[in-house]
Amino acid sequence: MLNSHSQAASQFSLNKLDLNRLVALLVWVLLLLVGAATAVSAQSADDKVTVVEGTYEGTAFGVGSSLRITGTVTKGAMSFGGDVIVEGTVEGDVATIGGSVIQKPGSRIGGDVIVVGGTYTADDTTAQRRPKAMTFMYAGYQEELRDMMRNPTGLFSPSWTPTYFGTRLLVVLFWFLVSLGFTVAMPGTISRGIARLQLTSLRVAVIGLMAVLVLYGFVILCLLVMPEPLRVLVGLLAILLSLLAALFGRVVLYAATGRWIQRKYAVIGKNSEAVALLLGTSFWVLLTSLPYVWPFMATFILIISFGLALTARYRVGWSN
Repeated sequence: MLNSHSQAASQFSLNKLDLNRLVALLVWVLLLLVGAATAVSAQSADDKVTVVEGTYEGTAFGVGSSLRITGTVTKGAMSFGGDVIVEGTVEGDVATIGGSVIQKPGSRIGGDVIVVGGTYTADDTTAQRRPKAMTFMYAGYQEELRDMMRNPTGLFSPSWTPTYFGTRLLVVLFWFLVSLGFTVAMPGTISRGIARLQLTSLRVAVIGLMAVLVLYGFVILCLLVMPEPLRVLVGLLAILLSLLAALFGRVVLYAATGRWIQRKYAVIGKNSEAVALLLGTSFWVLLTSLPYVWPFMATFILIISFGLALTARYRVGWSN
C-alpha cells in the first residue's frame, strides 16, 4: 500500500516537473521571439524616397520607399509601401499600396490612378490628367498596409501589443463557446471524432491532406474553365465545406488536446468537459499566435479538420 502511494506521489512529481519545464521552455521561446520581433521593428528605417530624374524608359518602382518623379517616365509608376509624388510626367498608370498619390502643380499623369490604403490629391488648376483616365481609391488601413509592404515578414511575426493580446483572448473565448455548443449539441459525434483522432491520427491526416489538395485544385480548375454561374456555385460549395470542416474539426481537435492535457498535467477539473475544451482551445490559440510558427499550425489544423469532417460518419472500428 505504501509502495502504491509512493509511486503515485513520484509520478505526480514527475508530471509536475515535466509541466514546469514545458512552461519554462515556452516562456523562454516567447521571450526570444518577442526580442527578435522587437529588433526587426527597431531596424525599420525612416521614410526613404527614390527620386526619378530625367527620362526613364519603362515603369518606375519604389519598394519599401516613396517614389518622387521629377522627370519623365514613359510607362507607369508604382510604389509598395510608400507615396508616389509626381512633379514631372508619367505617361502610364500610377499606383500605390500602403501610400498616397500626390500630383504636384504642373505635373501630368497620362493613365489611371490606383490607390490602396491612401488618398489621391492633385492641384486642380495646373495638374494635368488624361480626360478619360479613371481613379480607383480605397482609403483605409494605410499604416498597416505600409508596414506590410515594407516588412513582409511581419505577417509571420505579429506585434506584441495589448490589442493583440486582447484579440487572442477573444479568439479563445469565441472558440471555447463554439466548442462547448458543438459538444452539447452532438456529444456522440464529437466523442467518436476524438477516439478516431487518437487511434487513427495518421490516416485522418492523410485523408485531410488529399481532400485539401483535391478540393482547392478542383476549385482553381473550375475558375479557369467553367462558365460564371457554375464557378459561383462551386466556389460557394467549397466555402461552405471549408467552414463546416473548420468548425467540426477544430472542435474535435481542441477537445482531444484538452483531454490529453488533463490526463498528463491537469489537477483541477480532471473530469470536466468545459475545462478540457478551455485547455485545448488555449493551447492551439497559443500555437497559432507564435511568430513564424502559426502558418504551419494553421495548415495542420486545416488538414486535420478536413480529415475529421470527411470521416465523421465512420465509427472507431474501421481498420487501420
